[in-house]
Formats: sequence, structure tokens, C-alpha cells
Amino acid sequence: MNHLPSRPLTGAGLQLTTLGLGAAALAGLYEAVDDATAIATLQAAWGAGVRYFDTAPFYGYTRSERRVGEFLSRQPRDSFVLSTKVGRLMHSDPKVAAGSDGWANPLPFRPVYDYSYSGVMRSFEDSLQRLGLARIDMLLVHDIGRLTHGDQHDLHWHALTTGGFRALEELRSQGVVRAIGLGVNEWEVAQDAIAAAPLDCVLLAGRYTLLEQGSLGFLDQCATAGVRVVIGGPFNSGLLAGQAKYNYGGVPPQVMRQAQALDGTCAEFGVPLQAAALQFPLAHPAVVSVLAGMRSPEQVAANAAWLERAIPRELWHRLRGRGLIAGNAPLPERGPQDD
Repeated sequence: MNHLPSRPLTGAGLQLTTLGLGAAALAGLYEAVDDATAIATLQAAWGAGVRYFDTAPFYGYTRSERRVGEFLSRQPRDSFVLSTKVGRLMHSDPKVAAGSDGWANPLPFRPVYDYSYSGVMRSFEDSLQRLGLARIDMLLVHDIGRLTHGDQHDLHWHALTTGGFRALEELRSQGVVRAIGLGVNEWEVAQDAIAAAPLDCVLLAGRYTLLEQGSLGFLDQCATAGVRVVIGGPFNSGLLAGQAKYNYGGVPPQVMRQAQALDGTCAEFGVPLQAAALQFPLAHPAVVSVLAGMRSPEQVAANAAWLERAIPRELWHRLRGRGLIAGNAPLPERGPQDD
């Protein structure tokens, strides 16, 4: 087994490896992954030292939780950290079609939003059964936010703040959950949430990356408040990994030009853009882990190598000097192996 450094989730007694596996890709996001490849990928991640795994009922319409649970239920329970999510209940529906919500081969369950007390409790129990585990380390509210829900946001926010958060706190007090938080793409709603409930953590996808740092003030607030942050989507849906996707869709021309400028600057130092993208978020003191979606053992090996890649300090300063990253963003000053 290779060694990966870990960082503590303050107050929860958890240690997260700085590289985590985000299990949406394993559930067939855009492209199907067969069972054998999924298990081989999880085994490769374990062999590379990854001990933090993130999943959700929504991923593959329960396929992700089933696959992750099948693997992790065979490992010593205290040897890994697992996060999953609440906010959607999965109802059986034989009419679910391939391609629904971007899932290549979803299982026959239809997601229905439910952020209420009873919805959170039921979602938690359903997840335990799919995972085959007796506890979940980190339970996160999935996809709450105005950009996600539009004119339905106030309705869902009311359900969460009058019931859902209370359910999370009860589960944490019972010890069946170690940490509670959010798993979102919108930092603004996460800011509202940490003011509304005693959360331990936020999984923030795509909003603090080499490409965009608009959430920097929020992360600074988290560092001060002791709320730890996991950064998901470090490649912004694949754009920083050489794919023509951004925020799960097409790439605006201005964003493409920025990505190309980042890539060109990294190339001047012989550094893969992916390595810089993985390591950059870890420089912020609030950040404990970076989640990468991996769908094959080869992708696991690539991500592990990018995380360990030595990057000259001068690269970060040149990116800052060219205005490609925020002037007040913390810069990596040491390799990840030194954390």
C-alpha cells in the first residue's frame, strides 16, 4: 500500500486522506462502468492509499452506494472514512431510462427531493441498507441551493432548517454519524447553512479550483470557524483534465481561454495541468481533502501520481503574476507528501 497524507476533520475524530475517491463516475456518469471495472477501481484506490470515499443515493440512482458498499463492507470499518448524502429519496420506477440525469445505466429508482426531518431519517436508513454498513462517517445535505432549485429553493430551505438539520444533529448525537454538513456546488448556500446549523464540514464541488476562486472568502470564513472543507470537482467537470466539459455542460469561450492559459503556464514548467489542479486547493487551511472522480484503475494511478508530482514554487507565483489565480489565494509551498 502506498502512503497518502491525511488531515483531521476538526471535532469529529476523523482523518481524511488528502486524495479521496468521488464515486459518481463509478455509477456511470455519462458513460457506463461495468461491475468488474468498478470493483477494480475501488481496489486500486485502496492500494494507492485512498481511505476517503464519497457517494450519494442520487449517483446512478443508487448504483454508486451499492458498489461502494459492496467493497467497503469487506474492509475493517475503522480503516476508512465514508460520506454519503441526504436530500433525495429514491422511489422505485420501472420507467427510468438510460441517460436520465446523465446516468448511462441508472437503476430503476426515481429521485424525489425531500429535506424534511422524516425525509433525512429515511434517506439515512435506506443508505445504510444499500451500503451494508452500521454507520456513516459524514452525512451531507445534497444539492440544496437557489441555483439548483430555482423558485422552489425557499420551500426546500424551510424543510431543511425546520426539520432536516435537526435530524442530522440527532444522528450525530447518537453516534451513527460522526460529522454533518453539505455537499453542494453553490458556496453561497453553504455560507447560509453554517450560520443556520452547527455543521462540521462542507463538500464544495467546482467552486474552489485552479480555474475559479470566487468562494475564497467563504473558505476563509470556514477556516476561522473550524468548519472543514472537502473540494470536489477539482477539474471543473473535466475541463482541467483535458475534457471539453465545464459545470457538467459545454465550455464557454472565455472559460476555455482561461483553461488554455493555465495549461500553457504549467507546460512552461513541465508540470501537468492536472497535477496543479489537484494540489492547488489543498493549500487553503480549511481544506482537508480533494475528491477526484475515477472510473478505472488507470485513472486512480494517474490521480495519485499527479498528487505526488513535485511542482516548482515559481509556477504558482507565475500563475498569480499573470492574474490566472486570485492574488490572495494561498499558494502551495510544500509538496503534499510534507503535509
